[in-house]
Amino acid sequence: MSHRALIFGALAVGETRVTGLLEGEDVLNTAKAMRALGATVTSTGEGAWSIKGVGVGGFAEPKDALDFGNSGTGCRLVMGAVASCAIETTFDGDASLRKRPMKRVLDPLERMGAKALKIGEGGRLPLTMQGARDPLPIIYEPPAASAQLKSAVLLAGLGAPGETIVIEKEATRDHTERMLRHFGAQVTVVPHGTHGRHITLKGQPELSPATVQVPADPSSAAFPMVAALLVGQSDVMLEGVMTNELRTGLFTTLREMGAAIETIATRDEGGEEVADLRIRASSLKGVDVPAARAPTMIDEYPILAVAASFAQGETRMRGLHELRVKESDRLAATADMLRVNGIDVEISGDDLIVHGRGRAQGGGLVATHMDHRLAMSALVMGLASEKPVGVDDMSFIATSFPDFVSMMRGLGANYS
Repeated sequence: MSHRALIFGALAVGETRVTGLLEGEDVLNTAKAMRALGATVTSTGEGAWSIKGVGVGGFAEPKDALDFGNSGTGCRLVMGAVASCAIETTFDGDASLRKRPMKRVLDPLERMGAKALKIGEGGRLPLTMQGARDPLPIIYEPPAASAQLKSAVLLAGLGAPGETIVIEKEATRDHTERMLRHFGAQVTVVPHGTHGRHITLKGQPELSPATVQVPADPSSAAFPMVAALLVGQSDVMLEGVMTNELRTGLFTTLREMGAAIETIATRDEGGEEVADLRIRASSLKGVDVPAARAPTMIDEYPILAVAASFAQGETRMRGLHELRVKESDRLAATADMLRVNGIDVEISGDDLIVHGRGRAQGGGLVATHMDHRLAMSALVMGLASEKPVGVDDMSFIATSFPDFVSMMRGLGANYS
């Protein structure tokens, strides 16, 4: 949501005001990219930001490479945003981001008229792209359920005449579609098949500036939520958490496992439903998590694996092929995190199977592979394990959740 607020604000004509912006390194790198492309982006304090946009198609050619650090979301969305601008742009990132695939994002953008001038080995960063002089609308069916891939195509479609259509077999998070409407674009969404969606965007709109209140991120809320479920007599309230149904697969799964998660109040903020959630310590049981749920919780599997370690019985998480191309091979790294802490776990194809015994031995040092979610998951695991759990590197937590340690300490966590 924070990435999108910055990007759409930069594509609007006039001043957009954003509150609640996540000021982690990933989002700040997107803010720098918008400045480099010609928008005026200013922090006004305490998560409040002003963006003065240049309009659809109005980006200026940046003088230097856009460095997105660890952020796949920022990089891929901005690739889409500049693909329909006749400018040359170089995209780069840190060692972790340079390992992540970009060719599958580039492929539909080239169909729309963009061109890769240089690209790293294996279709990875650094990448230099020439935007389309006469962008074309396309009908696109993503080969995998990916909100980043869908969003890149829709952002490129803003600069193309006519209708750009994305057909998803499995519905993914729809923040881009919702926020595009919030900024005045014409976007229609209808069901497609059993689980999919047919999305149509009318190109070349003049986006209007908007006010955006960024709600609390369910992917970040997952960590204190699972910690509260596992530790002692915990009773924690999480305020203003986004409850968009395409983002709450973890909440559904935890409730199936027996978690005490109570919805206290719901409301609408900026086109998204949010709620206050009360979480209390619970005894969990193993469950079977269907593959169809993966798009609604793709970033939450490491912390779900931690919850499954403390559950009684087997938890099988199906269809996790997308985890192999995250900040790390997150599927293998999650299994390693559990094994080093005495948990019986296996990988079968693209399924992760955790044999929970209601407790975790702990005592392991987790290799995080520069992956912020693995680091936070391991630190949550340590709160309830019989022995402390260590991580080899906490620095990458700042990319998505800079206040994680201080917030968890405020709830009583003992981190050293």
